[in-house]
Amino acid sequence: MSYHFSRTIDAPFDAVVARVIAALKTEGFGVLTDIDVSATMKAKLGEDFRPYRILGACNPKLAFHALQVEDKIGTMLPCNVIVQQTPDGAVEVSAVDPAASMQAVDNPALAPVAKEVGGKLQRVIDAV
Repeated sequence: MSYHFSRTIDAPFDAVVARVIAALKTEGFGVLTDIDVSATMKAKLGEDFRPYRILGACNPKLAFHALQVEDKIGTMLPCNVIVQQTPDGAVEVSAVDPAASMQAVDNPALAPVAKEVGGKLQRVIDAV
């Protein structure tokens, strides 16, 4: 089982980021964090790095449900979605597969939540 859903798109990086954020919103997610990895590597290490953003996405309703079922699940929240430029100039979008993540948690009550979140994240990837 893969730990992520991914898709490569031939479009400008910033346009893909905007499309991902819009698709997340359509599926009920907000972006809680937006980490610009390339800017961080430049500022902290003086190193150049390809365009790479980590979006911390959260669907409040589903996060609330998961937290009620498993109080330590916050260690795995929010769900990360990455947008990165590939060496050939395309843009890859990837999202964590919550079903794969939840295998590390011994709580069967999380499975339906992970499945629902995974379906939503897969639709985000497909919609971009």
